[in-house]
Amino acid sequence: MKVSLYVPPGGYFAERWSQGHMMPALGILYMAAVLEKNGIDVEVVPSHVLKLSWKDIYRRIETDKPDVVGITTTTENRFLGFKLAEVAKKAYPETFVVMGGPHFNGTAHDTLFHLPSVDGVVSGEGEMTLLELVKALEQKGDLKDIQGLSFRKDGHIIHNPKRVLVPDLNELPLPARHLEPWKAYNFTMEIPGKGPVPAGNMMTSRGCPFTCTFCATPTNWGRKVRGLTPENVVKEVEYLMEHYEAQAIWFYDDTFNYNPKRLEKICDLMIERKLNVKWYCEIRVDVMSKRLLAKMAEAGLYYVGFGIESASERVSRDIVTKQATLQEAYDVIRWSLEFGIIPNPFFIFSHPTETWEEAQETIRVIEETRAMGCDVSASITHIYPGTPLEQRAKAEGKLPKDFSWTKKNDRRVILLTAAQGHAPLYIDKLTWSQICELIFRFSNAHRKISLYRKIPIVLKSIRSWGDVYRYSVMAFVFAKLKLRRLFDRNKQQSPPRLKMEGAMPSSQG
Repeated sequence: MKVSLYVPPGGYFAERWSQGHMMPALGILYMAAVLEKNGIDVEVVPSHVLKLSWKDIYRRIETDKPDVVGITTTTENRFLGFKLAEVAKKAYPETFVVMGGPHFNGTAHDTLFHLPSVDGVVSGEGEMTLLELVKALEQKGDLKDIQGLSFRKDGHIIHNPKRVLVPDLNELPLPARHLEPWKAYNFTMEIPGKGPVPAGNMMTSRGCPFTCTFCATPTNWGRKVRGLTPENVVKEVEYLMEHYEAQAIWFYDDTFNYNPKRLEKICDLMIERKLNVKWYCEIRVDVMSKRLLAKMAEAGLYYVGFGIESASERVSRDIVTKQATLQEAYDVIRWSLEFGIIPNPFFIFSHPTETWEEAQETIRVIEETRAMGCDVSASITHIYPGTPLEQRAKAEGKLPKDFSWTKKNDRRVILLTAAQGHAPLYIDKLTWSQICELIFRFSNAHRKISLYRKIPIVLKSIRSWGDVYRYSVMAFVFAKLKLRRLFDRNKQQSPPRLKMEGAMPSSQG
């Protein structure tokens, strides 16, 4: 059996997540490692890094004739994955095309019903499901016993029972990075005082115990967090340093400090072994202490991400169901700056029931935290499959009853593909003009973002008169804010005029 695992052209990560970094997708590397460990011929094809055109992909599959083509994708970039499935099936009709990734929890039936080029869908963690699928195809066995798989049989769509999540991540082999064209990624991280240095990415845990309504992580990875032992975490860091010359590590865990004692042990080992490696991670501010953050800085942490989401206590507590407070976020910001760590708070606009006044609170905090020295990130609320927000959007009619995640040009949903990917936006109390103002005020505060370079992308993404209207409103709001800032700047720079009693008007001088 020969298996080809593909990342579609355009990549795995949406632009708003990548921050300019091109890093390997770890999911298919774990699956490739499990297949390879079991003696299966497997290749990894990151078509975005290899710069493969659709014709290149067609010829490659036509020549290689893989028995299985696996495609990973996110909701943001799913249509590129769908097109790759179609190309693969045309190039070699006998291949079994299977799709997986965070998009497919809750969308397996929708995908198989509308896309005849897709033979199977893996929901949840894919390592064991894909392995069992390949073995069953090789032995011409029945697919109905493979947990986590949905497939077609005799014209019917069959959904097998869900697969139990991998209980112990330490039993998995290291991701098969050796199957990647590693140098082609040129993955670097910008370290203050050093500039860009070679970097590697890794995930040390899966799952999230928290319940943010917009987030798909608990659906994809489960509420119970499973993690590598501290010893195995540090071993993998050393492996990346030794084999891939990594001087910086991007930890892709959803909550790196979910277990403070585990994280403290990881830091202790990194310090003891004098790894001298810089790293980034994402944390929860409500389980962070100043003492632990100081140790993280000593172990090499230089940049830390965390969600604030909204500055409104009502929105955070009642809508997002976030337990962390704004004060706890400010504490982490102050501690980070004290220890030389760059804080990277995340914010989201247009939560359900969020008012303009509450959104103004958030933009005020964004501008304030940036002035403190934070590197701020923000986006509009997106609807993802399998989340409580998706259920709410359907109940409210923001996602039509007959909505399909496979239909690219559904004019009934609002998208902003040029900046936010191909996931529907959730728009509730805020007007489109208000959302645009928030976007541009954030962009001005961030300053790194070039809005002008997005103009060609915007023009290509227009699908309807609704899009024309929305982008026209954006252009109007952008121009209005630009003129306002120009006026305020000129007003500040103008020398004060002296008022003299009895002086004649200048026109009569």
